[in-house]
Parts: sequence; structure tokens; C-alpha cells
Amino acid sequence: MEAVQCYEEYPWWIILLSNLVSLAIIAIGAFLIYQLGLAWMIVYLLFILALEVRLLRGSCVHCYYHGKTCAFGRGRVSGLFFEKGDPDKFSEKDVGWKDMIPDIMVALIPLVIGIILLIRDFSWLILAMLVLLLLLASSGNAWIRGSLACKYCKQREIGCPAEQLFAKG
Repeated sequence: MEAVQCYEEYPWWIILLSNLVSLAIIAIGAFLIYQLGLAWMIVYLLFILALEVRLLRGSCVHCYYHGKTCAFGRGRVSGLFFEKGDPDKFSEKDVGWKDMIPDIMVALIPLVIGIILLIRDFSWLILAMLVLLLLLASSGNAWIRGSLACKYCKQREIGCPAEQLFAKG
């Protein structure tokens, strides 16, 4: 097996693609939830903001890419707002499937709402949004992480609890 070169700083096109997939998932989710009302969409977006702050403060500060350009650009953002933490804490963190639930909810909540909307009053637009959301949240994310992000990640080589979780299967 050929050794893969890790990025010290990810190229802009990987950051752009990875963020476009994430933003598309959020935008589709917000659109679907907006069908219930503006207040619900705002709650959804605040939930995502809280998840991002939690990630930047709780994980990114301890990552190798803190203050650097990771595949998602969060290392740089974290470096702007939070002091560097202890790199040993990143690889020592034990991550299980229950820790992934909030992140899974970003796509799952809009999916459930979209299905309910389809049952109540069928719409080709809602169906198309659901299919696109499902594709982006599953295959899109898997491709970004597997082919562009994690594959070239220095932190993965040092120790990444998420990679260990997904390797377990």
C-alpha cells in the first residue's frame, strides 16, 4: 500500500468543496424546516451554530490543524477565537456513536420533517430536496471525508477518535 502525503495546509478547492456540501445540507434542511415556519428554521440554524461552536471549542482547539487550514477551514476559525489546547487530548478522546447523534440530527430532523410534509401534501420540490439531502448527507459526506479530507489528514496519522470509530464499523 502506497503511503499518502498529508497536507500541512489543505488546498482551497478541498475546503471549498467540503464546505459546499455542508452548506448545501444546511440550506436544504433549513428550507424543509422553513415549511413549518420561520421560528422553527431559526431554532434549527441556532442548533447548528451551537454544534459548530462546540466543535471549534471542544475538538478543533486540540487538533494538529488548530490555527492551520484543515479540510473544512475550521482549524483557522478555531485559531481566531480560541487558544490552542493540548494535542494529546484530541487523540485520547473516546468517541462513540452516541457522540455522533447531534451531528446526525442536522440531516435527520429535516429528513423526517420532509417525509411528513410529503405525506400531508405531496410536492415534487420537497421530494427532490429530500433525495438531494439524503445523497449529500450520506454519499456526499462519505466522499468528502474518505477521498479528500481524512485521507490527507495529519491528525489522522497522529490519532483521530472519529477515524477509529468509523474503522470499527
